[in-house]
Amino acid sequence: MSTAPIAVITGAAAGLGRVIATELLAQGWRVALTDRSPALAAEAVAALCAETPAHADRLLPLALDVLHKADFEAALAAVQAAWGAVPQALVNNAALTLPTKVMDIAPEEFSRVLDVNLRGCLLGCQVFGAAMAAAGSGRIVNLASLAGQNGGTASGAHYASSKAGILALTKIFARELGPRGVTVNAVAPGPMDLPSVHAMVPAERLAQIVQTIPVQRLGDPRFVARMVALLLDAGAGFVTGAAWDVNGGLYMR
Repeated sequence: MSTAPIAVITGAAAGLGRVIATELLAQGWRVALTDRSPALAAEAVAALCAETPAHADRLLPLALDVLHKADFEAALAAVQAAWGAVPQALVNNAALTLPTKVMDIAPEEFSRVLDVNLRGCLLGCQVFGAAMAAAGSGRIVNLASLAGQNGGTASGAHYASSKAGILALTKIFARELGPRGVTVNAVAPGPMDLPSVHAMVPAERLAQIVQTIPVQRLGDPRFVARMVALLLDAGAGFVTGAAWDVNGGLYMR
């Protein structure tokens, strides 16, 4: 059986999660791609297998709705059944982004976004963090956002609030799990050159946003994926509780 390290990525069927999965696969990881839709997870795995057939035995599609703790527990059990080990890494990537103006956000919509983005991160850290701590080591990376640091520009207030919460949860779990060999970090990207960004933000508005970025360009999601991979590395044991900024200079500190 392969001894390659195992990573689980939530919301990995498309977008940044898919880019991260591709990078980890290229670096030799076994990767469980999860999505709320089992069909979309399976399609993503099939596409990656078609691109690199030799990697087929290092990919696992899983259904996981981040709203439910039982789904995280089932995913953990499925990975252990398939590959015989506790995952060494979790990437909490799944997120819901709605650009509703702040004065128009209904209470139900606010709760929905925070449940997916923030509660999902909490549950992932609880379930996988406990398993990693019992094993004596592990890495968790939470996808936060520039929006959680500066209040957002094109994203909704509920999205920005949830990402700010993720930054706080990252520190809380870093303190909780650090003594047991598990590091927890956040990556906070600014506007990325992703189909989802182009779909959400009108072209004229996106061009205006780019003009406000000191480096005058959108971010490269492949660089974010490499940053995530670095934080998941076995040698990254002295890095925890940190938020790693990738924002083109929009937020300097």
